[in-house]
Amino acid sequence: MSSPEVTVGVAGLGYWGPNLARNFDRIPGARLRWLCDVDAQLRDRVGAAHPDARRSGDLEELLADPQLDAVVLATPVPTHAELAVRVLAAGKHCFVEKPLAQTSADARRAVEAARESGRILMVGHLLEYHPGVRKLKEIADSGALGDIRYIYSHRLNLGKLRADENALWSLGAHDVSVVLRLAGEEPYEMQARGESYMNPGVEDVVFGFLRFPSGLAAHLHLSWLDPHKERRFTVVGSRQMATFDDMALERKITVYDKGFDESATEYGEYITRSGDVWSPRVDNVEPLRAECEHFVACVRDGTAPVSDGESGLRVVRVLEALQESLRESARRP
Repeated sequence: MSSPEVTVGVAGLGYWGPNLARNFDRIPGARLRWLCDVDAQLRDRVGAAHPDARRSGDLEELLADPQLDAVVLATPVPTHAELAVRVLAAGKHCFVEKPLAQTSADARRAVEAARESGRILMVGHLLEYHPGVRKLKEIADSGALGDIRYIYSHRLNLGKLRADENALWSLGAHDVSVVLRLAGEEPYEMQARGESYMNPGVEDVVFGFLRFPSGLAAHLHLSWLDPHKERRFTVVGSRQMATFDDMALERKITVYDKGFDESATEYGEYITRSGDVWSPRVDNVEPLRAECEHFVACVRDGTAPVSDGESGLRVVRVLEALQESLRESARRP
């Protein structure tokens, strides 16, 4: 017996929406039923690639369709929480792009709406579905690295300048979600420092620091004002260390047999160890395709997504605390 088809509508056809529409239109067991945007030109342009999908400028048309199972929100960030609540209250499953909301209070409202409606709420933390990040998580969880001491990330580039959100919210949502996934716990201390060079009040560069109850620490370097294009995570363990480099064409994961070993001859003395360096195989799967397939499977099977509403709420809580630290530490005129 074949599984029932999951019908999907994509709302928001600007930068990222067309990529989501493309993937949901190609996933076996899913059908792209609606394309929605207030801009008629966007509807026509994206709709030309998906002639079987209906088009609308009003989300209410999608919510009133009894044959539509799920709505995917790729709308501007300030609308995420409000629209997610509307979608869930209408009895539709909801995929919402990151971040889930701009405040933890709004994110909590979306989580409650999912609980009350009994519908799936999934947040588009894309990197959690990247096969390289999944492999890094697998290696860390296996114990091969030993006790995880600290994690640090670099998400750097020259551009794209934004006036509506700073580097923390634009870039940091990715890295915070991965750090929380790797850590398996929430931080209790969050500090951030940043500078606004291109647009007053909009931080181009942000340095964040997190402390976790287990003793683990994490550091984030986020910038769109940098000569390097980097998307890299490093995990330092007591026995080994590992990196995920998303810009590498090959060897996206590298494991280093490096660390300190206690000397057998002197009490309290340590000697450095530098052993083999190796790169495990990483599946060549498009992260967005894997993310969309996961959402369809969760809707079909009624299972909780990896990046569910609670996960999205945790990320927003950390971003919110880092933003408050940014505000408190801002350079005074």
